[in-house]
Amino acid sequence: MTRRLVIRPGAIGDFVLSLPAIEFLGQGTDYVEVWCASPNVPLARPADHARSIASTGLDWLELPGVEKPAPLVHGLRSFDSIVSWYGGNRQAFRSAVNDLGLPVRFLRALPPPEASMHAADFFLWEAGGAGRALPRLECPERRASFAAIQPFSGSPRKNWPLEKYRVLARRLEPHLPVKWCAGPEEDLPGAVRIDDLWDLACWLRGAAVYAGNDSGITHLAAATGVPVVALFGSTDPGVWGPRGSRVRILRAEPLERLPVEDVYAACLETAWPPLR
Repeated sequence: MTRRLVIRPGAIGDFVLSLPAIEFLGQGTDYVEVWCASPNVPLARPADHARSIASTGLDWLELPGVEKPAPLVHGLRSFDSIVSWYGGNRQAFRSAVNDLGLPVRFLRALPPPEASMHAADFFLWEAGGAGRALPRLECPERRASFAAIQPFSGSPRKNWPLEKYRVLARRLEPHLPVKWCAGPEEDLPGAVRIDDLWDLACWLRGAAVYAGNDSGITHLAAATGVPVVALFGSTDPGVWGPRGSRVRILRAEPLERLPVEDVYAACLETAWPPLR
């Protein structure tokens, strides 16, 4: 029985864009386990088992002069191969891996500028695959009954002004109900808040259209197949744009210059069923 461990740290968007690579790495093995950031564990659907990196004690490997925990070492040695986006740029971690004789192959966590390709394609290519990588989360089908808006991201500079989102919502409300969603720490009274990312993805699957910034939740929505209108500023969507079967990306620099009318028109055109 062949066993492979895939270690993929990173935020939600990074993990979603890595799903095709993780799925590819599971091919030809009897068992694949994924270690990742705690919030992403529910999204590791291609894996037979998933754990948070924090729960494994993996960071102990690079602590100098500290005996490595026996359960961690035994667990790592139980795998025939380990593919890691973790620790590749840290010499202490690489040295510890070599000292233990672990069969680790390191992958780059970010595509270099010279790669000239979308991040999802790059992650798949680094893993050994090829072609256009399309992240997928196979959530149960739901009747498209609302418009979803997530007006936040990991950086304020990536956020379209909240007041413009409110105007967009008022424009969409004659067509269908608008539901706002937000993270646990984001200030948006009345918003839907679902901590488990798989449950959130399945909730988003019920949207006729989703509008949001350059964020992990926008990548999550796109991966479910929901129609997505993604708003980008300085980030290159050719590298970091969400991918899905129904994705429309609008870009402006600075982002606040993007007119509400353009976003509203894109939502009408992208929504499924179509909005009129």
